[in-house]
Amino acid sequence: MPEKKQTKSREETVKRLVGLFRQYGYEGATLTRISEATDLGRASLYHHFPGGKEEMAQAVLEYMEQWMEANIIEPLQQDSSPGDRLQTMSATVNRLYSEGNTPCLLAVLTLGDSHTLFQQQVKAALNGWLEALAQVLIDAEIEPSEARTRAQNAILQIQGALILARGLGDTTPFQRTLEQLPEMLLSHAKSV
Repeated sequence: MPEKKQTKSREETVKRLVGLFRQYGYEGATLTRISEATDLGRASLYHHFPGGKEEMAQAVLEYMEQWMEANIIEPLQQDSSPGDRLQTMSATVNRLYSEGNTPCLLAVLTLGDSHTLFQQQVKAALNGWLEALAQVLIDAEIEPSEARTRAQNAILQIQGALILARGLGDTTPFQRTLEQLPEMLLSHAKSV
């Protein structure tokens, strides 16, 4: 098979890899699938990623961490009401998961043997989200330990609703969770 032309930038290639790893996970992302998804041959792939598939997955996680920082964490840190920040987060999460139709990359990369390879990066990404979310609740005058618990429960609810929606083939549970999340997180808060 002739080598495909290397015309894509590393960044463009990483964006294509995000969808592939979301769909197939680390183990299922074979070199054939990677080549098809990126439209790059093996030599071009190894030019961009000398460390092979593991380096590709690391690059995908770095991309996702940067995306989460810019689109979830920074908006949670804005100078607006806690309710507005949580509404923005819910809308962003809805887009991130294509309204409940797309699996969570962080969750997929914790399955199988890839768990040990990427656990630190996944943990860092989730902790960043948890801390930003808890701070919004602290800003709403919820006690810090309760704010942390609520933040953890929120991410549990999002992930659980995502799994349920995908398993049932019905995004209604996911949509309902995101709609109710801001009010649920701020229930009994002193400052909304």
